[in-house]
Amino acid sequence: MSVARRRDTAPEVALRRELHARGRRFRLVVKVPGNNRRTIDIAFPRQRLAVFVDGCFWHGCPEHGTRPAANSAWWEQKLAANYGRDRDTDGLLEAAGWRVLRIWEHVDPAAAADEVERLLDETEN
Repeated sequence: MSVARRRDTAPEVALRRELHARGRRFRLVVKVPGNNRRTIDIAFPRQRLAVFVDGCFWHGCPEHGTRPAANSAWWEQKLAANYGRDRDTDGLLEAAGWRVLRIWEHVDPAAAADEVERLLDETEN
């Protein structure tokens, strides 16, 4: 697990490149209000939009998430804690007036950028 990247994963970088190519500017590693140990992957502070790019394994994708057979009880607890932490982070952000968008790593970067832009356009209009 120490080898697993926490930030700058390939899907996250691909989405950032797509957003940047579309002229969208954003901030990285913005602390979550109410919990300074957690950070937002891609933040649009003025529009108060937090975007997270979640890995299918680590965050329990219903389509691609898997469960290891070895040491399954430990992994079940670990992955459940990840899911609970995600919900807590969403709650903290929403309580602070942010909107949260969670994108699975398998989603095409162009489609993900379309969704981000849709939410940004709603805020700006």
